[in-house]
Amino acid sequence: MRQLIIQVPRGHGDTVINIAKSLDAQNLAEFAAHNGEDEAIDVVILHVSNHKVDPLLAKLQDLPKLHITLIPSAVIPLQPPASEAPEQVKDVETLSPIEVFLSGLQSVGSWRGFLAYAAVAGIVVWIGLYTNTTFLLVAAMLIAPFAGPAMNTAIATARGDYQLLWRSLLRYFVALAVTILTTWTLSLILRQEIATSLMIANSQVSAVAVFLPLAAGAAGALNLVQSQQNSLVSGAATGMLVAASLAPPTGIVGMATAIGRWDMVTDGIFLLLLQLCGINLSASLLFRVYGLSTQGTRYQRGKKLVTRLAWIITVIALSLLLTWQFINSPYLERSTIAQQANAELQNVVKQVDLAKLVESNVRFTRPNIEGENTLLCVVYVQRQQGVTASAGEIRSRLTQAIQTRLNREGFNVTPLVDVIVLEKG
Repeated sequence: MRQLIIQVPRGHGDTVINIAKSLDAQNLAEFAAHNGEDEAIDVVILHVSNHKVDPLLAKLQDLPKLHITLIPSAVIPLQPPASEAPEQVKDVETLSPIEVFLSGLQSVGSWRGFLAYAAVAGIVVWIGLYTNTTFLLVAAMLIAPFAGPAMNTAIATARGDYQLLWRSLLRYFVALAVTILTTWTLSLILRQEIATSLMIANSQVSAVAVFLPLAAGAAGALNLVQSQQNSLVSGAATGMLVAASLAPPTGIVGMATAIGRWDMVTDGIFLLLLQLCGINLSASLLFRVYGLSTQGTRYQRGKKLVTRLAWIITVIALSLLLTWQFINSPYLERSTIAQQANAELQNVVKQVDLAKLVESNVRFTRPNIEGENTLLCVVYVQRQQGVTASAGEIRSRLTQAIQTRLNREGFNVTPLVDVIVLEKG
């Protein structure tokens, strides 16, 4: 339920009451008053369900000198008998489209605080990546102001609002630029020369990377359209989910630029573009499902052409990014391929049946060796009971079998395998 305070010239209050009753408004009150210009007015206080806010505003629109105060928080109008109170409060609805849109406009506010948060997020993500401290990356996700512009871009796409769209995109890319510049500057000042292990781990792209922004966009849109009482997940959590797909690659781009690791820069930029397209596609579609359209009450600047063009550009960009990802295998699928290679490696050890697997680590090496995609496989095994072959023979046979399997499966890698046979003391 939403509370609205309606001010109209004296004599029009009954019209407001009748319109509100037709939309099942509750706890209505009307009284005479004077406004700031000492004009006689009627003031009506009413409570109406969320999904009827837009229809109510549409029916009131033609009244002269109409002033509306919409209270953007849930209210609980109670009516007699008191025994029905539990039934009266359990009906929880999604927000009205006008509220979702206006909240997006309100968030496009001061630049000073926005840029300050982007810079602070850059400092925190740099410390996390530089010191290999994972929880600092989580802190940076909470601070980073990327979720707001990303979700406003989706709102603008659903609404067909060109002005909000370009302002949201501008804020998005400015925030990314500030964070990248911050991490780049810190790496230069501290004379960083090599990539840290956390940078390497977070820069590797998975074949299923597109699912994260799609899920983040859907979660963000759901959070914005749900009423406070019906939201099972906090806004901070969904905002962090959006930032989780943006903060680490942003920091990596700045730090990798400072140390000249252009392969990692390419990975980071790919991820940033993939996140924006994925978030915009899923979130804007969900906003349309929940009623955001190009034209609405007290909103006339939306254009269907803008919505269609934004969707076409988003889908084309997402398709090009995914095509680039899969035709350059394994360059932008290293995380997934490393996991698949590890599974094949473990199967080989079982099939050869000379030793039991203790542990295996499979990862791509970052130094670029021209013409090769070097996959480093370190395998720890323990000889099977009753096997009399020497450690050297076990090592040789397993190494050859693993390399043969990985080459045969078409991973397009150069496998460097190190088998270590552990002996009982």
